[in-house]
This record gives sequence, structure tokens and C-alpha cells, in this order.
Amino acid sequence: MLLPWVSGLGAGIVFLHFLQKLLLPYFWQDLWFLLKVIRCGIRIERYRRKGELVTVLDTFLSHARRQPRKPFIVFEGDTYTYEDVDKRSSRVAHVFLNHSPLAKGDTVALLMSNEPDFVHVWFGLAKLGCVVAFLNTNIRSHSLLHCVRSCQPRALVVGADLLEAVEEILPSLPEDLSVWAVRDSVPRGVMSLTEKLRTASDKPMPRSHHVASNLKTPSLYIFTSGTTGVPKAAVITQLQALKGAAGLWAFGCTSDDIIYITLPLYHSSGAILGIGGCIELGATCVLKKKFSASQFWNDCKKYNVTVFQYIGEICRYLCKQPKREGEKDHQVRLAVGNGVRSDVWREFLDRFGNIKMCELYGATEGNICFMNHTGKIGAVGRTNFFYKLFFTFDLIKYDFQKDEPIRNEQGWCSRVKKGEPGLLISRVTEKNPFFGYVGNKQHTEKKLLCDVFKKGDVYFNTGDLMVQDHENFLYFCDRLGDTFRWKGENIATTEVADIIGMLDFIQESNVYGVAVPDCEGKAGMASITLKPNKSLDLEKVYEQVVTFLPAYACPRFLRIQEKMETTGTFKPKKFQLVQEGFSPLKISDPLYFMDNLKKTYVPLTKELYDQIMLGEIKL
Repeated sequence: MLLPWVSGLGAGIVFLHFLQKLLLPYFWQDLWFLLKVIRCGIRIERYRRKGELVTVLDTFLSHARRQPRKPFIVFEGDTYTYEDVDKRSSRVAHVFLNHSPLAKGDTVALLMSNEPDFVHVWFGLAKLGCVVAFLNTNIRSHSLLHCVRSCQPRALVVGADLLEAVEEILPSLPEDLSVWAVRDSVPRGVMSLTEKLRTASDKPMPRSHHVASNLKTPSLYIFTSGTTGVPKAAVITQLQALKGAAGLWAFGCTSDDIIYITLPLYHSSGAILGIGGCIELGATCVLKKKFSASQFWNDCKKYNVTVFQYIGEICRYLCKQPKREGEKDHQVRLAVGNGVRSDVWREFLDRFGNIKMCELYGATEGNICFMNHTGKIGAVGRTNFFYKLFFTFDLIKYDFQKDEPIRNEQGWCSRVKKGEPGLLISRVTEKNPFFGYVGNKQHTEKKLLCDVFKKGDVYFNTGDLMVQDHENFLYFCDRLGDTFRWKGENIATTEVADIIGMLDFIQESNVYGVAVPDCEGKAGMASITLKPNKSLDLEKVYEQVVTFLPAYACPRFLRIQEKMETTGTFKPKKFQLVQEGFSPLKISDPLYFMDNLKKTYVPLTKELYDQIMLGEIKL
């Protein structure tokens, strides 16, 4: 009697499983990931309610006590344990405590390449309760001075290899700003941190120096171009740092993993997801000064790397390397990052083996992120009913000609249909706040959309165009506003235009990004008009951009126009220029290409254009 009943139950379970696979193929993966999000949220909420404000620094100090001998950072063959980093950072804290007027809550700017001392200085200042502002190591002159001034620091710490960049702007820095260099020999007006560290104590700093009053206390300032022009210091609170540091754990990394970090630490990906992620796990990271495609797999094998961080360019560079034997002979199991194209993704897996690509999406200052926990090629993440309970976001219709969201007769925005591109916006709430930028309320307000679907609602404008398919996977389409992405960096078009506009023969400059075959992001292009009775000096344009801009921000193409078309609000029109690109077949205006060998811009001929399109000329 029991056998038919058991048999029927088994058939029912099989049928339900088949039905679930057919109708809800990602149910279990979605549920497992949701439980991780809930667990992380519960832990943070418990900290908040009990007043146990455990920060990323607190987690690090806990590991330093429990596993002092475990390697934390491996750099150029040297190993730094959790105890080593704890003691070295305590020395940094004691130096500033005894030899500077720094107090809890003060800001200190940090200009340093990827190296262990970046972490030592960062953590040392954090032990004093200071907010650390990470400066982009590629910027120089006016841009560097702007970033230093905008975050209003009491001190600036600079790495030995970047001291020359600071010397250029030293006379223009605020008089009350103290400058410290991680070097013995320093110029006048700069203090040697290295010298003071030799005699500094490594005793632990009392927790009272750095304990946060609440999780909304600023922890870091990280510069981003966002979609609104010049670089701005985004406020990263203790809460945001905790959430970001949980990213590697959410993708399945453990304390046994060895994580390879080649991304710059001045970015949130390298610092919070990378270093912070290792701390959350109690894992080991292999830190690289700069990414090297030729050394990548050798390093992975040498250090037994199991996880690496990427941006799309890294995967493409690795696929462009000459093939060699044993390319699948490694221990890498996960890759975490963003921006890899679908074709590169497939090629990477085919060539280098069964590595789970953990693609994600998020803005440094944003209040929303997506994580592709299923491994769907090309997607940046996936949404569902449960996800929308925690993160309220929408994709809305956008007017590309006017460069603004479309509103109906009642003044409300409209959602796009599945499969249609739309502007990604995220609801600003108490649980998902937007903390904005340092010292500029106008820039913060510019990133918000108000009265979107009803009176009084507020949304964060990501400036990114996305598509949601019928399986609820999300795909990145393009970047809107006053920035574009190239070489893994956000380029502020207004900043580039201002630099070009400093030339005495330039009337107006309009900068935008153009698509180039087989390249991630968009290459910079500047459309310019000349002042009356002035002639174009291409060598001076070249000298101007390479002197005052990072290499990745220099426009690769120039277009000389008789008149600059503007919008109703007198902003230069970009849409048509972007559509036309840099093709001499479509454009009658004079076109020029940046030639680094000749150190000038040269006429963009059809032959040169064809070479660029075929990938014969490297951009």
C-alpha cells in the first residue's frame, strides 16, 4: 500500500522540480543570493541597534589579534602579515598624533601608488579617526590642485614616486596644509614621514581615537567624475565601506582564497572591494603596483592565486597576449569586476578555463549595485521581486537630443518596457541613502531627480543607460551626461574642454567619446572652433593636453568646426557628434588624430582611418 504512495510522491516532486526549472530556472540561485544579502543587512542592523559600530578597520584589528602571523599583503616578493600591517599603521598613527595637529574627523589627502605603505598610511590615519581622501595618481597640475583643494585636507601624504607631481603645485597649496612624503630626502616645505617612522611607537592606538559615532560617519573620500563634469570627492561612509567590503564574500570567496589586486587603490574597486574584501574574509591579497598582461598568469601560478579583480580592459589585454602552453594550468576559480564585453567574456573562458566571472555594477557614490550571481554572459546583474524589496530602482525613458529624462504632460517620468534601454535611477531612502560629495551642495543636488513618479519622491541619477530583458537580467548600454569611459577610467568632458580652452586660439571646445572597434569604452574626441583671425596650432594642442591631462584623458581625435551647435540652455550639442564619430567618409570638417611619435595631431586620412578601424594602430 505504501509503495504506490511513495512512488506518486516521488513523481510529484520530480514534476514540481521540472516545473520550477521551466518557469523559475534561477529560483534557487536567486534565493541563495537573497539570503546572503539579508544576512549582511541583519549584521549591519545589529551593529547599529546595539551601538556596536564595527567598521572595516575594527574587522582588520580583530584579524590582527586572532591570526597575527597570517599573510595579509604580498608585494613584489615580500610578505606583510596582519600583525606587520597593524604595527606599521600604528607607527603612522603615532607620527601624526605626536608631530601634527591632526584631530579626529580631519581630512588627509593620500597620493600614492599601489604599495603596502598605501594601506599602512590609510589604516594609520583611520586609527586616528581621520577621513582619508584618495587622489588619482595620474592627475597633475590644475587637476591635482583642484582635487586637493576640493576635499579641504589638513595634510597631504605623497608616495616617493609621486613627489615631483606635488612639487609642481607646492607654491599654490593652502598655507595651513602640511605635506608629508614617504621618502628620506625631501624638498623644502615637505616633511619626511619615513624619517619619523623609524623612531615611532608601534603600540596599539586606543579605540576611542577612531570609534565611529554612527555608520553614517565619513570614512573615505574617493574622487569620481560621476556624470557632472570635474572630479568630485564622493563621501564614503562607514556603512558604504562595510557593504562594499562584503562583495567578495557575497560571490563566494573565503578566508582560504588568495586575491590578486592589480586595480589602483585610489579607486573604490581596489580599495573597498579588494583590500576591504580581503579584510572581511581574513584572506590574503597579492598586490601589484601596476597591471601587466605578460606577468599576469606567471604571478597567478607563483602565488597560488584563486581570485582576481578585473575591469573589462584587463580581460581583453589578456586575450590579446600570444597563446602559450599551459594557459589553463592555474588555480584561479573566480574573477570579480565589471565592464567585460560578451565576446571577450566568451573568449576568456574558452582560452583560460573554467573561471566563474562575477560581473557587478555600481557607482562609487551610488546607492544601488547589481551582482551577476548566475554567471549569465554579458549581464551586470539580475533583479527579481525579492531584490526590489531591498533596492527600489527603475529604468526610465530618456531624451538623447535634450540630454534629459522624458516627462509626460503631468510632469512625471515614464518607465521603459523590458528590452528597451532606459536611464537607471535608484530611490533614495533611509536604508539606501545618497551621501553626495564633499563641500559642494550643488554637485550633490545635480545627481538627484525629484518628483519622478509622484510628488516628493527622490531618485539617484546613475547617468547610465541599461536594459532589462524578459528573464530580468540587466545589461549596461552606455554612459550619459558629461563623462565617458576609456582605459577603465571615467573622463570628465568639461575638465578636458577647459584645458583645451586655455589655448589663446581656441574659441570653444566640445569633448565627447566615440566608439572604436574592439576597444572597451569610448575614445576621446574634441570638436573645437577657432577665434576670429586665429590659426590652428596642432603642436600646441598636443603639448597642452599631454602636459595638463592624464594620458587616458587626452583626446585621440580633433574635429574643427566653423560653428558650435548648442541646446536651448546653451550647452554644446553632443548627440549628433557622437553618432558621426570620427569617420572622414561621413564628416566634411577637418579631422586630426593624435600621433605620439610625432608629438602632434596629424590629418586623419582615409588610410589612417582604415588602419584604426582594423586595429592596426593601437590607441
